[in-house]
Amino acid sequence: MAHAIRLYETGNPEVLRYEEVEAGEPGPGQARVRHAYVAVNFIDVYFRTGRYPMPLPNGLGSDAVGVVEAVGPGVTDLKAGDRVGYLLGPQGAYSDVRVMPADVLIPLPDGVSDSTAATLMMKGMTAQYLFRQVFPLKGGETILYHAAAGGVGLIACQWARALGVRMIGTVSTDEKAEVARANGCAEVIVTSREDIAQRVRELTDGKGVPVVYDSVGKDTLMASLDSLQPRGHLVSNGTSSGPVVIDTTLLAVKGSIWLTRPAMIHYATPRAHMLDMARELFGLVEAGKIKSEPSRMLPLRDAAEAHRALESRKTTGATVLVP
Repeated sequence: MAHAIRLYETGNPEVLRYEEVEAGEPGPGQARVRHAYVAVNFIDVYFRTGRYPMPLPNGLGSDAVGVVEAVGPGVTDLKAGDRVGYLLGPQGAYSDVRVMPADVLIPLPDGVSDSTAATLMMKGMTAQYLFRQVFPLKGGETILYHAAAGGVGLIACQWARALGVRMIGTVSTDEKAEVARANGCAEVIVTSREDIAQRVRELTDGKGVPVVYDSVGKDTLMASLDSLQPRGHLVSNGTSSGPVVIDTTLLAVKGSIWLTRPAMIHYATPRAHMLDMARELFGLVEAGKIKSEPSRMLPLRDAAEAHRALESRKTTGATVLVP
């Protein structure tokens, strides 16, 4: 029998149940994947708590790497034994083996290990669409990026350095500041003792930045707006501190600001485009410009502990579950 984390109700981490499940055989257009690592992302917390609704009972997680065990009728570009990863598809990645749509599976190159890929599927692809699609960076820009020592943040630090972008990152502690700098963050603001917008203005000779990538949400909204140049772009790519509620008049007052709330599904589809995104990401890894390994590994059955650590905001880098 296979094992998976299941939810029968939303709530605190204790609602996550480790159970035996039947994986089954792949049907038309499907593949069965045995997981090597399962990534834990903050969006999983949104589903667990009910902020993002889903039918219950259900599985959890959308991001994992592993090996194809079998493919169903009509699947021609994958075969048993292929190493793959994914970040889209139905909830249920918190499992040791599962059947899922084959068209969301991304082949992994030989030069990228399973453990590295486990930190990159959702987090690395998020950095790709933020930096290369939502507000395309060309090099030479100065940007503000919140939560620079997080799972996506550490990849963003390295990607910014590779592009020749000066990244100002925010973190909550001096320890996290050291980690962000070590990964290429040019300037770091420690939010527990520094005013974000004031420091951004000091670091940009009063001009502000053309774009802010803000995954924190409610707690950083005003600081983000006050850090932007006129007609700057606020990319609200997460709400870990709570949802963003804004009177659009404020966007005009702060300088005719552009505001977007991007979602991966709209940037990583169709499949051919998703594969192009992955090729760019993996190319940087193989070139040695992005290095990423899990900062913490926990057994699959300890998913609740992983969620508690993530919500405490005490983690740096990526946390993965090992089936």
